[in-house]
Amino acid sequence: MKNFLGTPLIVSEHGQGLDNLTWYIHMLMLVLFIGWGAYFVFTLIRFRSSAHPKADHMGVQNHMSTYVEVGVALVEAVLLIGFAVPLWARSVEKFPAENSSLVIRVTGRQFNWLARYPGTNGVFGKQDVKFVSNTNPLGLDASDANGKDDRKSEGSSVIGVPVGTNVIIHISSMDVIHSFKVFPMRVNQDAIPGMSIPVHFVPTKVGNYPINCAQLCGQGHSLMKGVLKVMEPADYQDWVNKLPLAAGGGNDFE
Repeated sequence: MKNFLGTPLIVSEHGQGLDNLTWYIHMLMLVLFIGWGAYFVFTLIRFRSSAHPKADHMGVQNHMSTYVEVGVALVEAVLLIGFAVPLWARSVEKFPAENSSLVIRVTGRQFNWLARYPGTNGVFGKQDVKFVSNTNPLGLDASDANGKDDRKSEGSSVIGVPVGTNVIIHISSMDVIHSFKVFPMRVNQDAIPGMSIPVHFVPTKVGNYPINCAQLCGQGHSLMKGVLKVMEPADYQDWVNKLPLAAGGGNDFE
């Protein structure tokens, strides 16, 4: 069934695991559907009016329902303790350290994505709301030496990353709630004003992949698109070095 139906393109290391989990959930739902359907048919036949023309006011005299309830509770406990909790713990442990990853800060706004990359020192410059203006939408602190070599994304919401590298993107918003979605990477995270929420992935194939906003964010929501550009490491370095400096002034994000 899985090979017959197939799944959309996957270009991240964790994508196949997420798809497998989706298939397992669907299989479980199918088993439950068949099981409860069979039980429903059984009750219609077992307790049909022709077989029981007179109502039994005594009801069930055994404890079968109690045993069933206990059995269901045990199965749910096994699913939670034996599968859900270990899978969650393993996913948390796999989140890489930032000092061994490419870290990018992406900010959503009506209706595009702004990306900022650290310079050669790997440290982002400071931001503060008091510096926000038409020419400085991210509120960058021009006096912070760490931000002098930061780079910012080119127009049209293009975000570049190297293939085969741990990528951590801190996602936020400067106006309303957006949602950063790159489906081939199996990445989807809400961008919430006042919060910085990290997502992690390792791209496995060079190419250009669509970025969409998966949260209704205004009249231009359908136009809030971008491109995740996955490149070879050398090509990525050349590309990012040609980006304008984030502290260079001017609203180059348009």
